[in-house]
Amino acid sequence: MDLDRSVPVWPQVADELRRRLEAGQYVPGARFPAVNELAAELDVAPSTVQKAMAALRAEGRLYTVLGQGSFVAEK
Repeated sequence: MDLDRSVPVWPQVADELRRRLEAGQYVPGARFPAVNELAAELDVAPSTVQKAMAALRAEGRLYTVLGQGSFVAEK
């Protein structure tokens, strides 16, 4: 993923994660990859991934279960 570092990165990460969700890479009910895993894969800070995932939760695309992680929401 090519990032434009001259503008905020977290919206770009959120867009990439949305694209993956829409492409069916992560199926509803499945555990979403961990923040640190995505941060390493995308070469961004964990806080950047956290902001992107917070946006996806606000959109209803993800939900979090305390102590278990984040999961893909049903469409």
